[in-house]
Amino acid sequence: MRWRAKAVIATCGLLLAGLASPVQAKANQPIDLDIMFIGAHPDDEAGQLGMFGYWNETHDMKAGVITMTRGEGGGNAVGLEEGPALGILREAEERRAVGWAGVKNVYNLDALDFYYTASAPLSEQIWGYQNSLSRIVRTIRTTKPEVIITMNPSATQGNHGNHQEAAMLAVEAFYAAADPRAFPEQINREGLKPFRVARLFQSGGGGTSSNGPACETTFTPSQPTNVIFGTWQGYESATHDGTRWNQVNVWARREYASQGWADTGDAQSNPASIGCNRLTMIDSRTPYPDPNLGGTTALQGTSIRAKGGLPLGTEVHVRPQSWEVLAGQPFVVKTHVRATQAIPGARVTLDVPSGWTVKGNGDIGTVTKNGESVARFTVTPSQSLVAGQRFRLRALMTTKKDGTGSNTALVQATAPVRGTLEPLPEVGDFREWTERNEVQSLDALIDSMLSIPSGGTRPVRVDLTNHSTQAQSGAVKLTVPAGFTVAEAQQSYSGLQPGASGSVTFTVTNSDASLPTANRAPNDGRYPVQIETSYDGGSAVEPGILNIVPVTSVPKAATAPTVDGTAGPGEYTGEVIDISTRWEGSAAPATDISGTAQLTYTDDAIYALFDITDDVLGTVLPPEDCKRPRRNDNIEFGIDPRGGSPNTSTVFNVALFPATRDPANGNPPCYARERDNHQGPGPQTAPGMSVASVVTSDPYTGYRIEVKVPFSVLPDGIDAERMGLNILVNDSDTQDLAAQTRVGWSTWSGVRADPWRWGVARLAGYSTQPSAPKEPIIPATAALSVNSPQTILQSSADGVAPGGWTALPANTLKINSVTKRPDGVGVDLKAKQNGTAQLFVWDGSRILTRSTVPFRGGDNGKRYVWLPLDEALPTGTTLLVSYQSGNSTMGIGQRLR
Repeated sequence: MRWRAKAVIATCGLLLAGLASPVQAKANQPIDLDIMFIGAHPDDEAGQLGMFGYWNETHDMKAGVITMTRGEGGGNAVGLEEGPALGILREAEERRAVGWAGVKNVYNLDALDFYYTASAPLSEQIWGYQNSLSRIVRTIRTTKPEVIITMNPSATQGNHGNHQEAAMLAVEAFYAAADPRAFPEQINREGLKPFRVARLFQSGGGGTSSNGPACETTFTPSQPTNVIFGTWQGYESATHDGTRWNQVNVWARREYASQGWADTGDAQSNPASIGCNRLTMIDSRTPYPDPNLGGTTALQGTSIRAKGGLPLGTEVHVRPQSWEVLAGQPFVVKTHVRATQAIPGARVTLDVPSGWTVKGNGDIGTVTKNGESVARFTVTPSQSLVAGQRFRLRALMTTKKDGTGSNTALVQATAPVRGTLEPLPEVGDFREWTERNEVQSLDALIDSMLSIPSGGTRPVRVDLTNHSTQAQSGAVKLTVPAGFTVAEAQQSYSGLQPGASGSVTFTVTNSDASLPTANRAPNDGRYPVQIETSYDGGSAVEPGILNIVPVTSVPKAATAPTVDGTAGPGEYTGEVIDISTRWEGSAAPATDISGTAQLTYTDDAIYALFDITDDVLGTVLPPEDCKRPRRNDNIEFGIDPRGGSPNTSTVFNVALFPATRDPANGNPPCYARERDNHQGPGPQTAPGMSVASVVTSDPYTGYRIEVKVPFSVLPDGIDAERMGLNILVNDSDTQDLAAQTRVGWSTWSGVRADPWRWGVARLAGYSTQPSAPKEPIIPATAALSVNSPQTILQSSADGVAPGGWTALPANTLKINSVTKRPDGVGVDLKAKQNGTAQLFVWDGSRILTRSTVPFRGGDNGKRYVWLPLDEALPTGTTLLVSYQSGNSTMGIGQRLR
């Protein structure tokens, strides 16, 4: 922790080859960062790079990036690479991109990017909770950043599950890195020390302000109790010849070419129209200034001392006894004060909202060096609180001569008994996580919502919690909007003990089946409900939301349709389903993108015919690139056999491409399973499936696709009354592997990963089958750090083990000698323990040759490795070697030319 002098950052050109760092750092030069961004994929940090660059250039703030995966499960707009090869490509893009901001340290943690999901629990299951958290904590304890910036950790609708899980891990790591009880082996065996990160942010923040430089000082948060900092994006960069940082951010963004960003348009050039990067504070151990003072306020109190502020390293951490507080009921607030130097004459006062009272003595005297003092207060809220309202408590620390500083904490008013709409299973998991980690503020603004079939009936549970100190009895009333009915006028409860939970259940019907479904309804498809819960002495109201999903009845075919891309006489006799509602992307007329669908079934399969109106055919992929449907024109057809799956690992979802670039075979259609129970090429993952298409020409006006899906390929037996189904259409009018508009049937933002909001398809006359779920088969395609020359080079420079694994002792593997000849490179290696070495001759962008060498005892741990070459060594070529022994790794290197 220190005040940094201004320093000029390394130019981006030095990083185009991957890294500007020298090979092999000295052992006495440990890495020391100021800021660490924690995300899930290469490119997640993209929106922050202008801010990082500005901070680096003007205040020498050194940022690093932790990326959980290398994005090997994503799309590719520049080639055919997939799996590990795509991961290594995306790592190179990321390193070039962050280089524009002077960021040199990127830590990829080898988690698997399996496919797009909205499920944090599925991400946690695939990544491995303990392994992931331990590697983040190890990286933090090694690199010692004062600030962590992450993504949205909350279970808000549309949030990417990988993003949410990475952010949840970042939140836990903020606390765990400081706790000597967390991963004690890192302390006892690896020689690391607990590290207390000063401040934790999530990127972004809702609210209003003017544009231009005043965006830093005129911001009003949409949630008044949020603490949100802004950094203007229009500052000029001396390193980049006076270009404003918002444009430098665009240059950086274009480096992520595989994600279709190479053609990103230029940034706003009028300074008065340039806005701010926003950061929302999740927690801070150290005092922070008024967020609307502008400049470097987000960092003041961490690596930069505020004017008149407390010495760097001083913590004033406010910790209320509980998150939820009751009117008139006292609770304890402790302010924990720590300092890296002795601070005499310290005094803490606690400011509370008007009408509240506070008692306690905050005269803590001298704060001893590396010691801790606690100021304890008793706070009593006013007698009139509205349940759900949030309040900030502010602790101010003054000293005799060492400055002042303040910090805050949030509490939320609750009712003696609170009744809330039952959460979705994964939202419930998240709420339990917030309670375990005492970060309930992250849950406070998540909408409670449930889906109901159009014209259908469902049970709706209301969960009750007694927050008071006495047993409670009362009643619950559920009020619904017009077009819905509730069978029960109210439901009573009794004898609910203090701290206990219970529930009551209502029967709700969508009585008016003409109400719009999905996001065709007002307010993005949200039908509001109100829960009124009475208790001894009063009542409280909580909101909830119902989403109406569309319903269709699928008739049984008299005879199986011929799969030829055309509706033959009598083949499809059921409803013509409109699949033209936009749910993502640019608005477009029906002539640009619209469509219909018809369905039928036989004893062993479901059939569908899709008729799409389209004005421009986007990129046609070669057969070998039949995957990742968000890049061109295609249809996604999803079936959830039992209905209500929490995520897509238990559904069938197939991407249907109307044509491939294969003229020798007539440019046929292709299909692939995506983001489902068994992702992969269609013929291998869905045997017996048939697809045919008709693509119009001269002029092109759209296409038809017909498909047969055998019931045998579905991940479970079908519930004939509840089968979930969705149809989504991706529309591209360009040749750059990017779609512009997405339409469909059951449509909300993020719905492709939310099967609980898919429509319902009822199979008329079909007998529901017993449940027989198939275990998901997840792609195992992670790109590993020991196979990445870029990571190995960085490891050789900063000493952080590849992948965030345990670092092997520096002398575990040595390069004893290197012999260079025109036809190759000879390397003498010596290892002190068994393991596997990966050797690369790398020219900064290409692997010229490589070899894998196991050490399994014998030969005294010595091995000679010959690396043949097909060309002369270019200038800047490096020999890079990774070594892995169990869960421990290292990287070393030697310049060859």
